[in-house]
Amino acid sequence: MPDSEKRFPDGGQYRFEVPGIQGPGPMKALLEQLDEYGIQIHRVTQTKGVMFLTDDEIKQMVEYAKKWKVQLILACGPRATTDTSASVKTEEGQRMGYRLRGQEQIVRGIEEIKRGARLGVRGFLIYDEGLLYVLNEARKAGYIPADCHFKISAHSGHGNPCSAYVLESLGADSINPIRDIQMQMLASMRAAINVPIDLHTENPKSSGGFIRHYEVPDFIRVASPVYLKTGGSVAANHSYDTTEKEAKQRAKQILLVKRVIDEYYPEAVVSPKK
Repeated sequence: MPDSEKRFPDGGQYRFEVPGIQGPGPMKALLEQLDEYGIQIHRVTQTKGVMFLTDDEIKQMVEYAKKWKVQLILACGPRATTDTSASVKTEEGQRMGYRLRGQEQIVRGIEEIKRGARLGVRGFLIYDEGLLYVLNEARKAGYIPADCHFKISAHSGHGNPCSAYVLESLGADSINPIRDIQMQMLASMRAAINVPIDLHTENPKSSGGFIRHYEVPDFIRVASPVYLKTGGSVAANHSYDTTEKEAKQRAKQILLVKRVIDEYYPEAVVSPKK
């Protein structure tokens, strides 16, 4: 498989991301613990949704993001699992993932992003391709800030280069493929798109629980620029409420992944903090 020659604008091949940080308390605990380890990360992601946070909580998370110079991603709250339909909870209905049902849910998704942007957030986790399309149109039209960043979740279920290309053309700024994507699949996806790829280095039990730390050097080599999503094995599921103690455990997982990179791909270039 060929090495990727693509990079972040700052020349970096990889960045660290910690997902599943649902509020300001765990976010602060995580970042303070990383300071103790002497490790810098680049992105913190909340996965439950803007609608589960108060204005004050969002403002506090924005302040922490500024203080520690990390990108803050908040998820779009409306999704199939909290809609008034029980379909997604059936064996066949699970195939719809978190996608939105009906135009009202699209409108609610737009309102989520407008609220987050009004409070200073510029990064959002999106689960529905149609919502991505309309948000990108809104961004181009100036209806929402032009510097908003849209990250596509693994829960959208994409794992091939053609789908990734479509997502990029719809306005995705980074794409998280399926968690068990294999290296040759990843190489073909990288060849098709230019935006960063977000990769799970480990997973909660609800997503299989597999740990991919030793594959990380090849993730970087084959698919850069990549966000390395680390700390998921601490959680029980995607929307798990990480405690402050568990946030510190997530920080340790970053340390473990960094050790593998330093030993097996020491020449890999991490993005500098701004």
